[in-house]
Amino acid sequence: MKTKILIAVLSVGLFTVSTVKAQEKAKMEIEHTEKIAFSCPMHCEGEKTYDKPGSCPKCNMDLKKEEMKMAEMYVCPMHADIKSDKPGSCTKCGMDLKKVEMKMDHSKMNHDKMDKTYSCPMHSDIKSDKPGTCSKCGMELQEKKMEMKK
Repeated sequence: MKTKILIAVLSVGLFTVSTVKAQEKAKMEIEHTEKIAFSCPMHCEGEKTYDKPGSCPKCNMDLKKEEMKMAEMYVCPMHADIKSDKPGSCTKCGMDLKKVEMKMDHSKMNHDKMDKTYSCPMHSDIKSDKPGTCSKCGMELQEKKMEMKK
């Protein structure tokens, strides 16, 4: 009887320790994917950021909070064109997709100035940086959008 009680107590203890470690690991992963920085709203010091809130040393304005998130993407090590925002396997070779992290600061992106590409839906070799018509078939060029495999 004592052996059964000892086994039950050890099992509960082991379960508790493993659950706590899993929670700590998840917390560390969350902290790793987000970085909080503070910067001057007037950008009088350029792109300089601070770790703590406060005021700008030049203009004394309150620093504003900026969150930089890490974008996660999974890519095949053999086929760089196979990408996904979730783990999985390559559709061409079946290898496991590898996790790649990219820093993205959405506050500094200017979507209006991003390059756009237009192409013919029937002739993929016809490309342009401006809207127009295909020189081969006369169809209207369509804006090419970057898509991720889900």
